[in-house]
Amino acid sequence: MPTIPPNPMPHRPWQPQGTVYGTLLNFRREWDLWAPRMTQDPHKAAPQAPILYVKSANTFSPAGQDLLLQDGVSEVDIGATLGLVIGDDGQVAGAALLCDWSVPHASYYRPPVKFRCRDGFLALPQQVTVGQLADWAALHIAVSRNGERVQTVVLRELMRDLPTLLADVGEFMTLQAGDVLMVGTDGLADGSRPRAKAGDRVEISAPGFSSVSVQVGGAA
Repeated sequence: MPTIPPNPMPHRPWQPQGTVYGTLLNFRREWDLWAPRMTQDPHKAAPQAPILYVKSANTFSPAGQDLLLQDGVSEVDIGATLGLVIGDDGQVAGAALLCDWSVPHASYYRPPVKFRCRDGFLALPQQVTVGQLADWAALHIAVSRNGERVQTVVLRELMRDLPTLLADVGEFMTLQAGDVLMVGTDGLADGSRPRAKAGDRVEISAPGFSSVSVQVGGAA
């Protein structure tokens, strides 16, 4: 079985040792909501390959750290997702629950970097769960805000399931040991995502995984 690259500081919470990639439009509900606009300018057709973006290292927020809203941001979208962690042989060695925060915006084709790659905008768990893709195919991820369930993310609703997403990404790029591929974030019935503001506590959990728990605060 592939092994996860070691944490250089094992006494501290886990952090990615490579690049973290996010995937857009990979849940059926959001795809269906966007489908009527996919043939319009500037795209003119539905995407044929996975749409990826990078969460830069400044976004990494280890377990136990709060999220501080700054620069006039008053609320954030909660992006509960599963991150596939690449092992030392280039295969998936484990997975982690993540919260891919973003400033609310209207486009999931080309989200501005300033809305997704702000400091602390990727909440991490304490540790990675070792396993195989088949273990997580039917995973249900619970999202709670202040103790109330606001969303359940069901991985059976992915447009590209875990093996397909990895294979399709592999057609145009090679994931390296320590990289993390997030499978996407789902929306609510109206296409929006649950939101959090200063004073809220957000928790993301799933059976067998280290949870993500974040207190949201505002600038003084």
